[in-house]
Amino acid sequence: KFDNFQRSNTAQQKKNALANMKVAIVFACLLAVAYARPDVSIVRQDSDVQPEGYNFIVETSDGTQHSASGALQNAATDHESLAVKGSYSWTDEKTGEKFTVNYVADENGFRPEGAHLPVAPVAP
Repeated sequence: KFDNFQRSNTAQQKKNALANMKVAIVFACLLAVAYARPDVSIVRQDSDVQPEGYNFIVETSDGTQHSASGALQNAATDHESLAVKGSYSWTDEKTGEKFTVNYVADENGFRPEGAHLPVAPVAP
């Protein structure tokens, strides 16, 4: 019985730690946006953090946007991970050109895509 209790307790601790981590990540992102440019204000900020995932969107008065959603993968296993899909965009102050980065971050790493980002050549 102790072994089952220990396993159950460990799984719950992992879920709690993951939920706390997600809240911390969302808070850190929002804080970074807010303090990055003091003359810019947040005009939209929505978030929904659940034990199995999260969603958020932030938009600032200069048009910068960041949105992402994360989902818990392989919950309560040794291979538990967080899979995140998101996008962020900003406008270059000098040229007025808008840049957008779409990304996926999961067990395979962080994979950004954007028209302005270099692409590795295809391996022969």
